[in-house]
Amino acid sequence: MTTDPKAIIESGYDAMAEQYLSAYGEGVPDDPRVRFVGELGGHLGDGARVLELGCGAGIPATALLAQRFDVLGVDISAGQLALAAQRVPAASFLKADMTNLDLPEDSFDAVTAFYSFNHIPRAEQRPLLDRIAGWLRPGGLLLASFGRGGSADDVEPWLGVPMFFSSHDPATNVRHLAEAGFTPLLDELVNMRTAMGSESWQWVLARVAGDGGEG
Repeated sequence: MTTDPKAIIESGYDAMAEQYLSAYGEGVPDDPRVRFVGELGGHLGDGARVLELGCGAGIPATALLAQRFDVLGVDISAGQLALAAQRVPAASFLKADMTNLDLPEDSFDAVTAFYSFNHIPRAEQRPLLDRIAGWLRPGGLLLASFGRGGSADDVEPWLGVPMFFSSHDPATNVRHLAEAGFTPLLDELVNMRTAMGSESWQWVLARVAGDGGEG
């Protein structure tokens, strides 16, 4: 069995794409993504370019974003992207590892990452924030949910497949954001209930250094 985190994540999400959609795409009451997408939208004009890292099956976040914005959804799983393309035809999609994306600098008004940073090895999370800062236009926004330090580069059974997890504690996440040039506008610890039980995430809306933009 492979020990490569990216291969584990790709094969795992391909294998349980429909199950994940049921548990996390359609089965989360009072989904925090809905509220935080609304918070982000208050800072962006219609037609803003938004990059979603780890878009999954597109429900609900990609669908909400695509109602107002020009959205590019990125995911490592072809199975997830097939579901997303069916459900959100207004968005564009790209199969890629988010840590190896080659995108033009200053090309997005906002970047979102919902429940995807916790699949990035600890050593790669801080460099990814640097890359995100580069993809954003000056004053651009990052909306992300971060794990809270409960997993240090570990593989465990999840939704019937092996899955890779990793996270820092909230203080480290905030420090990494600051080092990458971000200033938090919101920083909240949010509990949520899914079909898998209760979970807790750190949600951050942050602005990269620059001349501001709308909001």
